[in-house]
Amino acid sequence: MTQPTMIKKRNVGDIIMKLGPLFVLAILYIVFSFSRQGRFMTMANQMNILRQTAVNCLIGAGMLLALITAGIDLSVGYNAILATCTIGVLMQNFGITSAFILIPAALLVSTLAGFVNGTLLTRLDLPHPFVSTLGMKNVLWGLALLITSSQTIGFTNKGIDDVLWIGRKTFDINIFGIELVRGFPVSFILVLLVYTAFHIFLNHTALGRQIYCVGGNPEAARLSGIRSKNVLTIVYTISGLMCGVAGVVLAGRLNTANTASAATYDTDAIAACIIGGASFRGGKGTIWGTLLGALLISTIRNGLNLFSAGNDIQYIVIGSVIILAVTIDVTRGKLEARARKLATL
Repeated sequence: MTQPTMIKKRNVGDIIMKLGPLFVLAILYIVFSFSRQGRFMTMANQMNILRQTAVNCLIGAGMLLALITAGIDLSVGYNAILATCTIGVLMQNFGITSAFILIPAALLVSTLAGFVNGTLLTRLDLPHPFVSTLGMKNVLWGLALLITSSQTIGFTNKGIDDVLWIGRKTFDINIFGIELVRGFPVSFILVLLVYTAFHIFLNHTALGRQIYCVGGNPEAARLSGIRSKNVLTIVYTISGLMCGVAGVVLAGRLNTANTASAATYDTDAIAACIIGGASFRGGKGTIWGTLLGALLISTIRNGLNLFSAGNDIQYIVIGSVIILAVTIDVTRGKLEARARKLATL
């Protein structure tokens, strides 16, 4: 097989992988449009999907960076919950209601947790971030339980609406007096702004290119003089920051600080990234692919809810989707390795 032919096939494969999630999403919309009384396609339900997607998108942005470096962050769910609990504890125990204190405090706590993750990985020379982030997951869960005394903290009528509005607020889109969209969530506007910033960061900055290099070819990164340990520390710190942002949004969405609500955030974020084209082998992934992956997961959950599927069925379906995505990732890796081998013959 000639090299131009191989390159052409590889480009076709890349296009299929990039458009695959969009194609599956379109199929899901067709299937779920036949839900009871057409409720799936209503404006209110579509805005609900965007609202449900926002938290996973924000957490997934940080997770994407970890996966690009051939790592993983298993602490993201409880890091976001700790941020929400920080807001609740400062409000309830210390009477603080200012958004200028509560939001920075939540972001600081989560960013610090991410920095600890990165430091443990790089300074202790651990073989894989699975170890440090799994340990930190339990530490953060314990801290959340400790500071809240294992109690749920409610935010209703507590005077912190300035903090919660990001997760609560919606607005209508009207053109020439014609209502086009009703109830568009502010949280998803935040997602679009964050994702635009991440796109620029990953594709048009030196650090962004270094992140891809560290994950795709560690030896080349070392020979190029890239300080991989510093890059990894920054990656996990950013992941922590995004968990803090998600925690602030989550506070407004749930209207409570609840330590029991982090069950699927880590797996959903991983699934969104892998479905969107990221790889456990590192060096791959786009922020817009992650957005598609997150929308796909939220659409599946929403559609199953409309079909009255219980949590057990939802877990089975989402788990199967994750397994399928990983299988595709592994198969893609084998095909690429085979193509590289043939290219050298």
